[in-house]
Amino acid sequence: MGVITVSVDDGVEERFRKLVAKKYGRIRGALGVAVTEAMKLWIEKVEREEK
Repeated sequence: MGVITVSVDDGVEERFRKLVAKKYGRIRGALGVAVTEAMKLWIEKVEREEK
């Protein structure tokens, strides 16, 4: 499993964390699950645009 350290706009981070907590609760690893899902969606979008 990879580890990525990034800086994110405060407002985006706050909204993202609230939605993750709302969807998954405060379970351990929920943030990683949501970030992985977001990254997969972004990859799919960019790959579609490249075609």
